[in-house]
Amino acid sequence: MQLSGIHLLLTYQCTQECDHCFVWGSPNQSGTMGLRDIGEILEQASQTGTIEWIYFEGGEPFLFYAVMVEGIRQAAELGFKVGVVTNGYFANDLVDALENLRPLAGLVQDLSVSSDLFHYDQKISRQSKWTIAAADQLGIPIGVISIAQSDQVEDDQASSELPVGEAEVMYRGRAAEKLATRKALHPWEKFTECPYEDLREPSRVHLDPLGHVHICQGISLGNIYKTCLMDICNQYDPEMHPITSALIAGGPAELTRRYGVMPQRTYADACHLCYETRLKLRDRFASILAPDQVYGVY
Repeated sequence: MQLSGIHLLLTYQCTQECDHCFVWGSPNQSGTMGLRDIGEILEQASQTGTIEWIYFEGGEPFLFYAVMVEGIRQAAELGFKVGVVTNGYFANDLVDALENLRPLAGLVQDLSVSSDLFHYDQKISRQSKWTIAAADQLGIPIGVISIAQSDQVEDDQASSELPVGEAEVMYRGRAAEKLATRKALHPWEKFTECPYEDLREPSRVHLDPLGHVHICQGISLGNIYKTCLMDICNQYDPEMHPITSALIAGGPAELTRRYGVMPQRTYADACHLCYETRLKLRDRFASILAPDQVYGVY
């Protein structure tokens, strides 16, 4: 496994509790990286020799502003390209947005602001507008992440046919609990592949405050506080991993069959079946289907 990017879940805490969030971001969540954690991760990332990008996200990374900024500075100093994902909650006006973003200028190559009807009462919130204006003024490349409401998208509509600039909900995490019933449901046997992740040769992973290396949020390949990142990469065998091997062989439907999980008849999408199946397997694969935070336990 040769990674080109690591997405640091700097914190599971967030200013909001959006229905579509698949890491259960919340003001009540626990788990945040310290500078010592970030330094160790960056050192291990450097040792791989393949990683180019480091992203800081969450939760909401700006909640731990000083740690985030210093982590970004260290990553840039080591020669990594840096990205940040935020909901822009800090941008009450242009002055505030500029003050928060100025230390990122020249260090960040990709700033993404989340704005949609899950986050705010407008698709492009005033906070996002001020964040975009400030980033443009400071020369920080910026884009918008927007998730379409399920009632905006016809069932089975292809992603390419979504409203311009919007992506579809993935029904895992809180979305599986809060939103799946609003979607037309399909027989579980239909979901025979993972539509979103390259499980054989992933180019990026998410790394959380507890050290878990996620190939998909809630499926851990190992823990960097027990095994170094390079060894996790070198030792990963997608055909032998108890979860990814089933998903490769036949998607969430095969995961369900292989471990004798009794599914309900219908699900919103492949993520929905996969997530609900993993919930039932957590006692059996406690170190892999982790941590609690990604499964709504906090």
